[in-house]
Amino acid sequence: MKREDIRNIAIIAHVDHGKTTLVDELLKQSGTFRSNQVVQDRVMDSNDIERERGITILAKNTAVFYNGAKINIIDTPGHADFGGEVERVLKMVNGVILVVDAFEGAMPQTKFVLRKALDLDLPVIVCINKIDRPEARPQEVIDEVLELFIDLDASEEQLDSPFIYASAKKGVAVLEMGDTPESMQPLFETIINYIPAPEGDPDANTQVLISTIDYNEYVGRIGVGKVDNGTIKVNQEVVLVNAHDPNKNQKVKISKLYEFEGLKKVEVNEATIGAIVAISGIPDIHIGDTICSPENPEPIPFQKISEPTIAMDFIVNDSPFAGQEGKYVTSRHLRDRLFKELNTDVSLRVEETETTESYKVSGRGELHLSVLIENMRREGYEFAVSKAEVLYKYDEKGKKLEPIERAYIDVPDEFSGTVIEKLSQRKGELQGMANGSGGYTRLEFLIPARGLIGYRGEFMTDTKGNGILNTIFDGYGPYKGDIQYRKQGSLIAFETGEAITYGLFNAQERGTLFISPGEKVYSGMIVGQNGKSEDIEVNVCKRKQLTNTRSSSSDEALRLTPPRILSLEQALEFIETDELLEVTPTNLRMRKKILDPTLRMRAKRNSQNGEK
Repeated sequence: MKREDIRNIAIIAHVDHGKTTLVDELLKQSGTFRSNQVVQDRVMDSNDIERERGITILAKNTAVFYNGAKINIIDTPGHADFGGEVERVLKMVNGVILVVDAFEGAMPQTKFVLRKALDLDLPVIVCINKIDRPEARPQEVIDEVLELFIDLDASEEQLDSPFIYASAKKGVAVLEMGDTPESMQPLFETIINYIPAPEGDPDANTQVLISTIDYNEYVGRIGVGKVDNGTIKVNQEVVLVNAHDPNKNQKVKISKLYEFEGLKKVEVNEATIGAIVAISGIPDIHIGDTICSPENPEPIPFQKISEPTIAMDFIVNDSPFAGQEGKYVTSRHLRDRLFKELNTDVSLRVEETETTESYKVSGRGELHLSVLIENMRREGYEFAVSKAEVLYKYDEKGKKLEPIERAYIDVPDEFSGTVIEKLSQRKGELQGMANGSGGYTRLEFLIPARGLIGYRGEFMTDTKGNGILNTIFDGYGPYKGDIQYRKQGSLIAFETGEAITYGLFNAQERGTLFISPGEKVYSGMIVGQNGKSEDIEVNVCKRKQLTNTRSSSSDEALRLTPPRILSLEQALEFIETDELLEVTPTNLRMRKKILDPTLRMRAKRNSQNGEK
């Protein structure tokens, strides 16, 4: 049986192609908000970091009503690090809207999300967005998208996908480029006419596959999924089973049931086939679980979640300034917060180590882990993290394998030589090179994931901020050999105290400083980057010796170069394997793992002897 009054769709696209803005307009034009209601832009990006960075991190559910039909919409992330979110939500929908920027065209993540949709045989509506951009080239982009369909072995029906032309920012869409745009109505009509209604047997036993997990401080874990068969009711006795875990067979009770309307969850007593529901009151519910009737517990198959490729240690802060700025500083605080993150982030892994002071956290990429660090920092946590390192695998013969990324790079023609040279030094292999539009070259590389660690900042400097770098996980390949990450050493504070202009003036001759006068430093803290390859200790707390003829006021004549202030990502990229980043709610400080200079020299000598 079909539920003609429901359509379930996901909006998929490359990062920054306008998915969330499109959802905003669908919400506004379906009457979800009052006509006089003030609504912020990108209303679906509810997390502070999502709003600041302009990226979607977590898949979000919403629903709008159009001509008597309920359209459940899932806004998905476009960033490769959050690809795990996209894979899962596609199991809940019957079709997708693929949003493509009318200037940028088909990008790496466009290919990734489209492949996932085609693999599941989902119908696709292609929405060419940002047609109002001055440099828009919709006709060429249509050809690129059709080529992408062919590359991905799309079927005849999929190649006949309808195309819509839109400006999500202006809230208009048209079926043909020459039409006069008025509203989003053409897109609504295409969704109703082209996306199939959900099917199922309302009289069969209950089956609900949990595709995402939400978390709420008051009710705990909330499972979100689509009712595939039967009916689900409040107070119903059900069984949790899982296709990947044959031993799972847990009896539970449905205590609360919600459906989505606009931006709210609305309590309902029951839901039947095709409905997307949220279920609370089951503490042990996980992604991939199927909620079934006890009479016939049949799990629904579910693809495994992508494995993490990089890891870093989260360590209790033990610097001389430990506990001065954070609210949560103990190992118990750190442990509880990291394991709580597992409630909602399924691509993350947290492992305990030999010491209770340190936890190994693995994720899909540097961005994935840096968002977690930033969230914890804002919540008042204080801790230290090590340099990100990739996770290796070994084949049957014991040969070392490492994660390989496929990097797509758009750079102005004059910088392409520099980028090729830098990536080759990092064991990258050039796969293709094509002249793009507007004086840009597109490069395609296969490069070890560790070769990209710490490269983004350098890339932006080399291309004067004009380059675009996109990566996607390609698979595991043979180990490519050692890579030298950083050519320059660190400037290390010699003693604990307050940085003085005189000391900083003498230190800046050695390289680039990261701190200003008046900042507190401790012995072993990194205060700058050396111009040469070795680490040097500098005394930034040194005062000028005063005599009768020299006064301290002459300090004011000393000219300091403004310090280079590193962001969280830049600091994570900068640190070496023998260094840590101390993270507190108010400061980011880089430091040596071993603060004592004598012990540090001894450890370095021992490691060099060991290598020989």
